[in-house]
Amino acid sequence: MFGGTPGLPNGADEDTPVFVISVAAQLSGLHAQTLRSYDRQGLVSPGRTSGGGRRYSVRDIALLREVQRLSQEAGVNLAGIKRIIELENQVDALRSRVHELTEELAAAYAAAEHAAAAVHASYRKDLVPLRQQTSLVVWKPKKR
Repeated sequence: MFGGTPGLPNGADEDTPVFVISVAAQLSGLHAQTLRSYDRQGLVSPGRTSGGGRRYSVRDIALLREVQRLSQEAGVNLAGIKRIIELENQVDALRSRVHELTEELAAAYAAAEHAAAAVHASYRKDLVPLRQQTSLVVWKPKKR
């Protein structure tokens, strides 16, 4: 019945919304009303069923715990927590983009090296490249 991630159905991962609000509240250590409030404020955005019911993912639960930690242990207000979450999401997106661009650059370098190797392989082995230039040398012997 359960897939690769313990406690989740087959095919579910940490982003799959599977937990009803009562289970999410229990897992996060918060009251269900607090979860509703955080949803309204945009701190945590759970998935929704076709009937409008909230469904929380493992990632949502971790985020709820982090909101609670920042609020209670670090003394950050909810507006500050929301900004922190936004900035962390932006950093994650930028890291992902840097990773994509790094892979693209590596692929471009590999393609360029392959193309250069193909050009070098096409050289005739019996010919030696010679620069085409004309030079004039004037020799004047020393008088004795």
